[in-house]
Amino acid sequence: MRQPVLLLIAHGSRDPRHAATVQALVRRVRAQRPGLRVETGFLDFNAPTVPQVLQRLAADGVRDVVALPLLLTRAFHAKADIPAVLHEATARLPRLNVRQAEVLGPSPLLQDALERRLYDAGLTPGERSSTGVVLASAGSTDPEAIAVIAEIAREWRRTGWCAVRPAFASASLPRTEDAVRELRAAGARRVAVAPYVIAPGFLPDRIARGAREAGADVLADVLGPAPELARLLLARYDEARVPALAAVGA
Repeated sequence: MRQPVLLLIAHGSRDPRHAATVQALVRRVRAQRPGLRVETGFLDFNAPTVPQVLQRLAADGVRDVVALPLLLTRAFHAKADIPAVLHEATARLPRLNVRQAEVLGPSPLLQDALERRLYDAGLTPGERSSTGVVLASAGSTDPEAIAVIAEIAREWRRTGWCAVRPAFASASLPRTEDAVRELRAAGARRVAVAPYVIAPGFLPDRIARGAREAGADVLADVLGPAPELARLLLARYDEARVPALAAVGA
């Protein structure tokens, strides 16, 4: 029996770095799971769109798809946008069985990826106890998503950092620059900013500007094609595909 196709659903952006980063992540996923068909569809700005990919898969005779949102929290896109797109597309493709996987966060693998990026940016494990970290996300109006970011910051603080503060590039407060200044005023010897975002774009650039303007000592890169992120994508795929395969065999 064929394994379901993995369809990664990315937001899309006018910034060409966004799609390039998503494709780099796809290449890493394919390298970690040879033989798995991995496709990418975008909600906006980039091609192919999600409906276009599903149409092509149906034309190829594919029966089962795991649609995995490239999202770190459950907010509007995961709760409403993506389900609506999938429902509308599959209504025209009745032989295609599509199961939506869970979003990526929270997960210990994301914490590992954040730390990888901080160390890539110049921090060392020995500086952990004297470093305050700003966990900078894109932001959301969804209270559940905001609460998740705050909880991730609390949990990450328990691993030995001097302090961890959440910050948001839009929709919520505090902003990155305010969190940097707060940590400095609280006595952190150094302050690092860890963007909790997958790919470059308008909001990640805002995070970076805030970090520089407030004088952060370290600015990590976006998560991008981190190996931990690729492993997490495959873990979410495996979680979703098991009931899908069971339904096929029923």
